[in-house]
Amino acid sequence: MTMKTKLLSMMTISTLMLSPLAFAQSEGELKVEVLAKTSKSWNGDTLPAYKSGQPQVTILRIVIPAGMQLPLHKHPVINAGVLLKGELTVVTEGKDKFHMKAGDSIVELVNKWHYGKNEGTEAAEIIVFYAGNQEEAITSKK
Repeated sequence: MTMKTKLLSMMTISTLMLSPLAFAQSEGELKVEVLAKTSKSWNGDTLPAYKSGQPQVTILRIVIPAGMQLPLHKHPVINAGVLLKGELTVVTEGKDKFHMKAGDSIVELVNKWHYGKNEGTEAAEIIVFYAGNQEEAITSKK
């Protein structure tokens, strides 16, 4: 068996194992829940095509204290996250808002000025995945 054939077999098996339709969802069995699957950001903008260059994935855990507002910023790369704890509101420069609570997912805005603010009483903790390339920063501040 060639390396390519082995890799394709492993990918096929992995896909089947992780497919929500490939198994029953009873207690004690693997459960897969799709938190986000879209080609649009939270405000409905279509995500841009990936840029050429060496891909680089960055995963950040961000903790935003209660009452804190982040500075106005934008992301030139596609990114998505899951809020683990607390609440968080994302606000665009044009004042569009997206409110999140623990367990919610977000597909972020690309190249659009926005900020996050924690209006809750506890720290907000979010894991964010950025799909960019080595030549490009993941965030720009205004």
